[in-house]
Amino acid sequence: MFRAAPRRRGGLVRAAATTAVVAGTATAVSGRVAHRQDQKYAGQEQDQMAQQAALQSQQELADLEAQVSALQSQQVQQAAMMAPPAAAPAGGGSDVMGQLQQLVQMKQAGLLNDEEFQIAKTRLLGG
Repeated sequence: MFRAAPRRRGGLVRAAATTAVVAGTATAVSGRVAHRQDQKYAGQEQDQMAQQAALQSQQELADLEAQVSALQSQQVQQAAMMAPPAAAPAGGGSDVMGQLQQLVQMKQAGLLNDEEFQIAKTRLLGG
């Protein structure tokens, strides 16, 4: 005797329910993946913006330093031009020593850089 296999109940309904569960799971997984990608890309954008801001700040600082240096150079040159030429004292150059000391003080105060100091010293000593 041959027995027929038992029939499953709700074949069409069961298939629709299974499809709905699979589709819902796929939607949830893809939503989670999309959320993670969004967070990753947002973090990368923030890093890039921070790097650009840092570079811009560095550039602005360098520009300001260059402007300050140029102004200091102009001030030194104007001060050197405005100073009356010193007459050579008969007593042996104590005035030259005083001027050298002033140059050293200006350099220590940051008003002169090494190059400007050397130029002024050379002019003072007659070279």
